Amino acid sequence: MLNNVGQVTTKLSEQQYIATDEIATVMFLASKLGKPLLAEGPAGVGKTELAKAWSGATGMPLIRLQCYEGLDESKALYEWEYAKQMLYTQLLRDKLSQLLSEADSLTAAADRLAQEDNVFFSPRFLLARPLLAAITSDQPVVLLIDEIDRADAEFEAFLLEILSDFQVSIPELGTIKAKHTPFVLLTSNNTRELSEALKRRCLYLFVDYPSYESELNIVRTRVPAISEKLAAQAVEIVQSLRGADLKKHPSVSETIDWAKALVMLNADNIDQKTLETTLTVLLKHESDVQKARRTLLRQGRDDEPRSKGQRGRNPWN
Repeated sequence: MLNNVGQVTTKLSEQQYIATDEIATVMFLASKLGKPLLAEGPAGVGKTELAKAWSGATGMPLIRLQCYEGLDESKALYEWEYAKQMLYTQLLRDKLSQLLSEADSLTAAADRLAQEDNVFFSPRFLLARPLLAAITSDQPVVLLIDEIDRADAEFEAFLLEILSDFQVSIPELGTIKAKHTPFVLLTSNNTRELSEALKRRCLYLFVDYPSYESELNIVRTRVPAISEKLAAQAVEIVQSLRGADLKKHPSVSETIDWAKALVMLNADNIDQKTLETTLTVLLKHESDVQKARRTLLRQGRDDEPRSKGQRGRNPWN
């Protein structure tokens, strides 16, 4: 059990997640208050990784629900295994025939059949999807509802009962309450505005791109084979690209991928050729690649020393 913010920071660090004071504090409060946490921010800044790291830090299993347009209750909560129900019906055919043959009218037969509903509508035929699996788990779990902003507003409204009372209603079985309150982390990339009702039920955390020092620390942690010089140069270039007018700025996960690629190429530094041949690890749109090349080459020329002994910040050194 994590009893203070310092322990949260340490445990997340052991999972190779470098948490800011704000992240560690909000995670600690969400855990102690038993409230869901909504983490918003640009794609690739570590929101999903935070849930994975929390799972590792606490020892709780991770259950993930990936949201998408058109996601509905049957895919998120449960489905009935109708094939299994039909098989049971076939196996119990003789027993059903005997039961119904003793009825003296159609109404009586229907009543008798209705009394056996719990045979055919019971948990044995229920196929639990992520939400129901988290609620019915015999141990506390981390429930990651990833990219909730991709789901429809109707699905968002459906979540309110779960996030408020940690229970779900199944018409055939009634209300099922959570055996253990899961730690719920919802992530959003801000592709649409979420409802006030959803936000009201959650603690809120905005996860932004890290500072230069934080990102350098992340690269050192996740890519221990990289040299100090190369790590600093890579992070400096990524940070400068985030200030450029690009269609999609490089994420932290792409910084890590780039750092790993540079190590695999045995690069000592990032010269013009290395940059041109590896830039697509960082950027995923051709227009961004071309714009970044022009921007970084111009910066490289502008930062060249103008006289002996005079030196500026040069990304090529």
